[in-house]
Amino acid sequence: MLAGGETTSSNRDILSGMNTFERDKPGAKRTQTHDSAAPPNLISFMLRGWKDGAGKPPRQIKHAAYCEIRRQSLSKRFPGELLVVPAGPQKVRSNDTFYPFRPSSDFFYLTGNLEADCVLVLVPEGLGHRAALFVDRTVGKTTPAFFTDRMKGELWVGKTHGVEHSKILYGIPDVRSREELYPFLKQSRDAAPKGYRVVMDFAADVDSALTSRSSVEQTASNKELAEFLSEMRLIKDKSEAQYLRAAIQSTHRAFEDVIARLKTAKTEREIEGTFFLRARSEGNDIGYGTIAAAGAHACTLHWTRNDGQLHKGDLLLLDAGVEGHALYTADITRVLPISGKFSREQREIYTLVLEAQAAGIRAVKPGNDFLEPNRAAMQVLSEGLHRLGILKTTPEEALRDENQFYKRYSLHNVSHMLGLDVHDCAQARNETYKFGKLVPGMVLTVEPGLYFQTDDLTVPAKYRGIGVRIEDDVLVTKSGCNNLSGDIPSEAAAVEAWIRGIWK
Repeated sequence: MLAGGETTSSNRDILSGMNTFERDKPGAKRTQTHDSAAPPNLISFMLRGWKDGAGKPPRQIKHAAYCEIRRQSLSKRFPGELLVVPAGPQKVRSNDTFYPFRPSSDFFYLTGNLEADCVLVLVPEGLGHRAALFVDRTVGKTTPAFFTDRMKGELWVGKTHGVEHSKILYGIPDVRSREELYPFLKQSRDAAPKGYRVVMDFAADVDSALTSRSSVEQTASNKELAEFLSEMRLIKDKSEAQYLRAAIQSTHRAFEDVIARLKTAKTEREIEGTFFLRARSEGNDIGYGTIAAAGAHACTLHWTRNDGQLHKGDLLLLDAGVEGHALYTADITRVLPISGKFSREQREIYTLVLEAQAAGIRAVKPGNDFLEPNRAAMQVLSEGLHRLGILKTTPEEALRDENQFYKRYSLHNVSHMLGLDVHDCAQARNETYKFGKLVPGMVLTVEPGLYFQTDDLTVPAKYRGIGVRIEDDVLVTKSGCNNLSGDIPSEAAAVEAWIRGIWK
């Protein structure tokens, strides 16, 4: 069970069933150089005197039935083909320390399983597929690994659910040990009447096991599987909408935590840490790197260094989202006056962005192009920039595809899909996403912004260094849309009142 250096395997070795519980993974160290070797007497002592029992059986996860429906939809799309979706391994942060594990979104979407190294296999059977889930076995305290293996040992990282409990948790009758995966893949791959597809680049050992031959055709097949899963995820079911609402509610509370701290805070890091506390207290994590951009830092679109100071009279642009326990994330941006009150110039720009957002939200309705909210918002921004004397051309000229002059001050489009990933459904084809139509069940952001750089001589000096983005999460309904984050104050006067109320 104790591992030495890294091992490498040919595809033949992998498919012959090498024991994944005993072999090293790239970058994974079962022991460290500063560990002492366990003498036989210690091993013998450690293996004795433990209470027997597997523990109380768990309850099935709440959305297991939805996961089953999703697997059935996937099965119908690829009849006769072996489909493989891995969770992925832990990722090394530095040497022997790891980032907190999060499974691949497609794997979680189909199983609800949060554990590393698991793999879902849909095996062709009759007119459909049989789901087989591969998980780390629970060995309890029956081998030295429970106290010697830093990667999987129970005393190091805690218990895994194991085979029997996973059957209950995820409602999948066929659950097997990860050690059985490679021979199972070989047999199932050879027996699949129409070949196989795998979601690539999440588990190198699974990729190697299934791609002994490299071909343009196989790459295209794998890409088609990833595209279809992304397009399935474009339409949120009832459970997904509930999880998104919960994440947004937690994010609302986190924003209020930030406002309370803002009264005395001195640095962007304090803001980032305050938000993170709520995210970890109520959810799994933050959904993406928090942007806590004060003053001119707000003009850097993805300012995540958060190493600046807070100054009265400046604005704080906070773009942040709580990722809930079910991994769905909110994505909200609010701009807060650090003193509690907008200056005249700040309010002028803020109001213009808010008007653009309102136009964008009005354009979120079934049948509209995905890009229609962007067009509506950019129309308002261009007109406003012209009115302020910043855009010297007419709005019509600025908006022409061959010009797009407004982008000097508003670089990004206003929407992206939202769900398990903050930029959800990224593998979907352009014709179903970017150039597709809005459909009930889609959840997208609406987030126009204006950013006036401190050295931009086309902008009046009084506006330079102001950056404003206002972002909400919107659900497409049968008749229009529902702003899921609409309870979070966004009008300038409401924001000031919100701050006053919390600072009392």
